[in-house]
This record gives sequence, C-alpha cells and structure tokens, in this order.
Amino acid sequence: MEDYIKINILDNEIEAELLESVLRERSIPHLIRSYHDTAYDGLFQVQLGFGSVSAPAAYKEEIKEILSELRKGSEGPQEPEPQP
Repeated sequence: MEDYIKINILDNEIEAELLESVLRERSIPHLIRSYHDTAYDGLFQVQLGFGSVSAPAAYKEEIKEILSELRKGSEGPQEPEPQP
C-alpha cells in the first residue's frame, strides 16, 4: 500500500462530499478526515477547516485540480457585464 500524504484542507462538509463523489467516480484512492471532535463540539473545525483529504503522492496534482474546479463552480453564477 502506498503512503498517503495530506493534499489539501477542505472548507466544509459539502465540499468534502462533492470531492469524495468525484474521487470515487474516477477510482482515485483517498481518505477524507474530518477535524470534528465531539468532546470539543467542533471547535477545531473553526480553527483548522472542516477536514483534509489525503491520497498517494501520485494523485496530488489531479486532486488539487479537481478541488480547484469544484471551488470555482461553488462561487455561484456571475452577473453579466453591463453593455455600454
């Protein structure tokens, strides 16, 4: 089994679920870890982000690209530029 490295911090649960869906669809091995701790009622998620995604180093750039595309899509529709 290959060693997993931390690829990126995830901002929220929705982003984590979307990323996991895409990675499963593409058969990319990964591990998504939440920073939620019931003893502290999610305190660390405020400081550290929702969680992180780890995977073998060979998939690092592909996962970063997928995450970048997901984040671009989550910005919502842009208003068209006004025509002069």
